[in-house]
Amino acid sequence: MERFILAIFVCLLSAAPAAAQWLTHPTPGLPRTADGKPDLAAPAKRTADGKPDVSGLWRMNGLGYTFDILGNQNVGMLPWARDVYAARGASFGKDSPETNCLPAGPRAGLFGMAPVKFVQTPGLLLVLHEDAPTRQVFMDGRRLPEDPNPAWMGYSIGHWEGDTLVVESTGFNDRGWLDLSGHPYSEALRVTERFQRLDTGRMRVEMTFDDPKTYSRPWTIGVDMHLMADTELLENVCHENERDRPRLVGRLEQYTSKEVHVSPHVLATYAGTYAAGPLGLLKVVVHGGELALVLPGGDTRHRAVALSDHQFLVSTLGTPLMFIKNGNGEVTHLRITSVEGDIDARRLWQHPAQ
Repeated sequence: MERFILAIFVCLLSAAPAAAQWLTHPTPGLPRTADGKPDLAAPAKRTADGKPDVSGLWRMNGLGYTFDILGNQNVGMLPWARDVYAARGASFGKDSPETNCLPAGPRAGLFGMAPVKFVQTPGLLLVLHEDAPTRQVFMDGRRLPEDPNPAWMGYSIGHWEGDTLVVESTGFNDRGWLDLSGHPYSEALRVTERFQRLDTGRMRVEMTFDDPKTYSRPWTIGVDMHLMADTELLENVCHENERDRPRLVGRLEQYTSKEVHVSPHVLATYAGTYAAGPLGLLKVVVHGGELALVLPGGDTRHRAVALSDHQFLVSTLGTPLMFIKNGNGEVTHLRITSVEGDIDARRLWQHPAQ
């Protein structure tokens, strides 16, 4: 395996709620329909003081921001950050925290299929991850530390603004990456999260990133969260049986040097929306005469390098794509090749070039 991002892309799929413990154990206190299924559309419960209760096991649908935290927003990087970002991209992210079994830092749990558990008490919100340290969000009136020892997960305090839970975090170390493509940050980073529980099964979170030593201005992204009923967290120890890192020696130029030209007419036949199971709906678009992939929960167009008239490589993700046709020459599936096996995403509909 030459590309760590490809492995992580597939891990996001395989981390979907599969063989969790207590699969048949009903989530306590969850409203149910007449047939006993979770009533996710029911009003969300509240705590004794009348505030929304955000407790529960959640999955955050922000896959698109996993690979580009900026999205399509015009946020400039300072010169030092541009150099770091370019170097990380050219090395296929070989030195990323995930590759080295280190925490994801300020974006932990936000961009994948792995569950995140919230445990809400009057003075403390615990955020439990399968693959990252526990976050403590203190809601007892204390202020953020003025000179903290920099930490992977930072330091967090929370308060309520009406029915919105506002969490402010600082004190991050500068060793993490904001996304898998390598956007850096400094120890001046400040993250503000705003959680709104819409009903039993849905919650909305907006995250604002402010790092004046790295970026020209703050920016905000929004992500939907969905309750995972009747299941539980799994233990995930990255270092256990990890054998990939010594083999991660890929270089971006070895793929882009093989790029071929494909006519705009042929590219247009691939544009459409494809159903990729737990990954959600993937969009293939033609923009500026090139093919691009748009992931769920984001709006970034990831350029696909043409290796033949039907085979492509999404260079920022390290993901090979192949378009499959039926006997009539119509595109029916998008095949995503991974180390764990092929994923055939069924085409739902075609849409025009953009």
